[in-house]
Amino acid sequence: MKQTTGRIEVITGPMFCGKSEELIRRLRRAKIARQCVASFKPAIDNRYDAGSISSHSLQTLEATLAADTGDLIAKLGDTPAEVIGIDEVQFFGDAIVQVVIDLAAAGKRVVLAGLDMDFRAVPFGPVPVLLAIADEIQKLSAVCMSCGLPAIYTQRLSHSEELVVVGAQGMYEARCRACFEP
Repeated sequence: MKQTTGRIEVITGPMFCGKSEELIRRLRRAKIARQCVASFKPAIDNRYDAGSISSHSLQTLEATLAADTGDLIAKLGDTPAEVIGIDEVQFFGDAIVQVVIDLAAAGKRVVLAGLDMDFRAVPFGPVPVLLAIADEIQKLSAVCMSCGLPAIYTQRLSHSEELVVVGAQGMYEARCRACFEP
């Protein structure tokens, strides 16, 4: 009998660094390997394509929308998926941590993509805890849109103080440590 071992993989970094693109790449490779894959994204993420995980480079992969962690659990049900991908995991809140632990304990490979810091450079939602329990972490950097150096921060360009403002180019820029304006 084949022994299945669960696994938690976290892809993180600022906006525009390729997190969703890397998630899509990993999930496509799992499909090539004939593994059953299920992918999810938060319903709040309405950029680009509502029914797909979408990268800023316009790569897409069909995904199921979930309003919150409870909705995600309901949609997972008794999924036969061996590999579960979740994009924009920071929007699912702290309850996602136990869900991910339970999925890995059930032998699932869970691949997560999410921002590690918000626009204030503060650790974002459940991502720091997910990083702590991950089997594998890939921290990506973007290109600073001010000077061209590697960027680890997301600079919000609008003056909104709301924590969650979904947007893309024109609302946010990737910035390096020197160019980031807290």
